[in-house]
Amino acid sequence: MFLAQEIIRKKRDGLTLSDDELRFFVNGIRDNTVSEGQIAALAMSIFFRDMTMPERVSLTMAMRDSGTVLDWKSLHLNGPLVDKHSTGGVGDVTSLMLGPMVAACGGYVPMISGRGLGHTGGTLDKLEAIPGFDIFPDDARFRQIIRDVGVAIIGQTSSLAPADKRFYATRDITATVDSIPLITASILAKKLAEGLDALVMDVKVGSGAFMPTYALSEQLAEAIVGVANGAGVRTTALLTDMNQVLASSAGNAVEVREAVQFLTGEYRNPRLLEVTLALCADMLVSGNLAADETQARMKLQAALDSGKAAETFGRMVAAQKGPADFVERYAHYLPVAPFSKAVYADRAGFVAQMDTRALGMAIVAMGGGRRQASDTIDYSVGFSDMARLGESVDGQRPLAVIHAQDEARWQAAASALKASIDIDDAAPDETPVVYRRISG
Repeated sequence: MFLAQEIIRKKRDGLTLSDDELRFFVNGIRDNTVSEGQIAALAMSIFFRDMTMPERVSLTMAMRDSGTVLDWKSLHLNGPLVDKHSTGGVGDVTSLMLGPMVAACGGYVPMISGRGLGHTGGTLDKLEAIPGFDIFPDDARFRQIIRDVGVAIIGQTSSLAPADKRFYATRDITATVDSIPLITASILAKKLAEGLDALVMDVKVGSGAFMPTYALSEQLAEAIVGVANGAGVRTTALLTDMNQVLASSAGNAVEVREAVQFLTGEYRNPRLLEVTLALCADMLVSGNLAADETQARMKLQAALDSGKAAETFGRMVAAQKGPADFVERYAHYLPVAPFSKAVYADRAGFVAQMDTRALGMAIVAMGGGRRQASDTIDYSVGFSDMARLGESVDGQRPLAVIHAQDEARWQAAASALKASIDIDDAAPDETPVVYRRISG
């Protein structure tokens, strides 16, 4: 029998916690037998004392096992269960193309996603811009969609890693969110509960990233890869650039529109294509669906070119109660903001720098994101036709087209957008789209 206060004391003094001690504490978080004060004390002790790799694995597994762990054996699937997780960004719509692309290549993608909070957009919010789209199918339906379509994107149910919800709520109000072992456990508890064979992490770097510096993003990526592989799931991570909006649009309906155009080949932003292909290729290789990156990219390009990836997306939307002809008639179904107009830079020049976080917050201010979890979202607002770093802008080429509810909100968004983009006489050096790949 353990005592919560003795576990806290041990970590406070810099000692190593055992697997049994961590499981006892995490189960106490779930069962409400550990108080909020005790959760805060352990979180602060971990924040200052860090954790060894075995401790990190034990904490993550205990959080995963605090609820349901999905088991797919009874479906007799003929391919691997693979997924990706992103630390979040602005215009990061990769999930909407990646899931169908990998499913079209023989993988099964049971993607459990989140909502947007702060400056980052949430995959679930984007999908809810599609009329009727059901992000909470029951368990039987979820399994059926995975079996029949190969991909489903759903919200986290209360049965998955329930200890994480209470643990995170306490961390949020005690300044202990930015602890690498705790972030790692929080992210992976939910992903590992999906019962995966392989996982790829997209860890963002730059002005719109979750972690403030390259070094911290790298540390987080290495921690996640180490812990997930330690937990028995083949995992790699890519450090990808978030010094500018990833897609050509940012918002909810505008990003869904771009995702469909990407899948059908109507329009593909080259940076978005590169990040999506890189992540998908890692999923195929880790899932033994391709021998190497070259073969994986050929398979993925074929899934796009043949229309199979777009068809898989359409089948997923229909299976999750969205319109059956959504891919063909997306413009008919997606909400459109009443006031759309281009915004131009005050002078001609090159886009030299972008405060991506500020751009994300400008979308939140328009109603396209949440300041707190209870806020409702206006799916129609956002930016499209975004200028990219190094691009020349003038009276002809706008910085973006802003989609707003009215002229006053358009004006506020235009001011925010112009303030967050620097124009220079010379184009900046090009930054990589993918900085580094980390494998276990």
